[in-house]
Order: sequence, then structure tokens, then C-alpha cells
Amino acid sequence: MHNRMMITGAGSGLGREIALRWARDGWRLALADVNEAGLSETLALVRQAGGDGFVQRCDVRDYSQLTALAQACEEKFGGIDVIVNNAGVAAGGFFAELSLEDWDWQIAVNLMGVVKGCKAFLAQLERSRGRIINIASMAALMQGPGMSNYNVAKAGVLALSESLLVELRQVEVAVHVVCPSFFQTNLLDSFRGPDPAMKAQVGKLLEGSPISAADIAEHIHAKVAAGEFLILPHEAGRQAWQLKCQAPQRLYDEMAEMAVKMRAKQRRNSH
Repeated sequence: MHNRMMITGAGSGLGREIALRWARDGWRLALADVNEAGLSETLALVRQAGGDGFVQRCDVRDYSQLTALAQACEEKFGGIDVIVNNAGVAAGGFFAELSLEDWDWQIAVNLMGVVKGCKAFLAQLERSRGRIINIASMAALMQGPGMSNYNVAKAGVLALSESLLVELRQVEVAVHVVCPSFFQTNLLDSFRGPDPAMKAQVGKLLEGSPISAADIAEHIHAKVAAGEFLILPHEAGRQAWQLKCQAPQRLYDEMAEMAVKMRAKQRRNSH
């Protein structure tokens, strides 16, 4: 290990906090995002925290930008040890109201962005016997109402991670997938959906979270060190996942009731 890490979505939120957590251990970081102002802020904070690195604008929908980022890591760091596929966007709306464009955008960023990140860096990771950390969501495990396109994209990230876990063991590349519940983040800046009331509801969930992005980064740091594959940073998320494993029907019934409430609220807000 040469302590070299690449993070997408590093311009803010969880991506930035992951960068800072590893920076405190003196790592060199390749920071990528579409938000360039946020990136330079992150780099300044990384340097204050004891790390170093470089920034590169990267839209994870574009494979050529990810391969260019991999090339930059090769040139500046001589390779990479850990990649964190963290870039993501929020979405919401009932299935009937979501356009196919909403679906395409969500899958392109949240699922294919991770696929392309893994693909662009795989050769370097095989060489360094490194590790992949994919940021999914509790939505990968618990499909709540009013966000089917987000649920599907994040479930895809989980399935990809499980596939890579078993395929890459032979070449000694470790794989982790993180499923945070809602936490205080600026994910809503990227929110796309047909219904503004849905955005407000998701916002309430995010603000009501007792756990910050920095707490999650700390949890990820500890669990990666312990070699855990499925990382669930939230206690409530761990409990919900246990419930789904033991009594899935109960969970589906609860989610269906939640959908009824969300629809009622939507109707009230539209009058």
C-alpha cells in the first residue's frame, strides 16, 4: 500500500468527509467532482488535515473522463490503492409520474457511474492489490416508496459490489459497499423529481438524521480496516435490515402504509 486514494463526488458531503478522514492518516488523494469550487475547498481542507493530492473535474457519466482521471493517478501517484465511487444524485417521485428521462439520468449517474469507475481503475487496483469502496444506500436493501429509480440504481450498486467481491478475490482486490441511511448532506442540491413536495419530505428526513457525514466517514474507515464487506453506518438501518431479513412481509406492509400517507400529503399540498 502506498496510501493513494481516488474519490468521486469529493467536492462536498460524504465524499469530502471521506477525503478528510484518510487525509488525517497522511494519504494522497485524487479528488473528482463536477463541482470545481467544492473540489478546491476540499483540497485545501485535505492539506490542513495532513494529506495532499490533486483535483480533477470529472462527470462519472462520461467514461473517457474517468479513464483520464485514472491516467492522472498513474502519472501523479504511480498508481492507486483505493477507489471510492461516491458520486451520486438524489431522485424521487412515484413510478407513475417518473419519466423515462428521470430513469436514464438516475441509472447513468448512480449505477453506471460506479460501473465505469470500477472499470477505469481495475488494472491499477489489480497491480496494487487495492480495494474498491462503493457508496450505495439503505435504498439498495429497503425499497421505500416514491423513489423507485433511486432504489433500483442503488440496488444495482450493491449487486455489482457482490459480483466484484467474489470475482476479484483471486486477484486480491478487496471490495466494500456502504449503505448509509439518510444523513445530513447536500444531496438535495442535485434532487430531480416531478413533485416539489417530495423534495421537502426527503429534506426533512435528511435534516432529522442524528448522524453527520463525518460520523459516516469515521464508521467506514473503521469497518474497511476490519475487512467488512457490507457496511451499514446507521443503527436504525441495521435494525431495519434485520427486520427485512426476518419478517419481510411486515416491512412491505409498513412501506405500503407509508406510500398511502405520502400520496395523501401530496394531494393536500397540491390543493
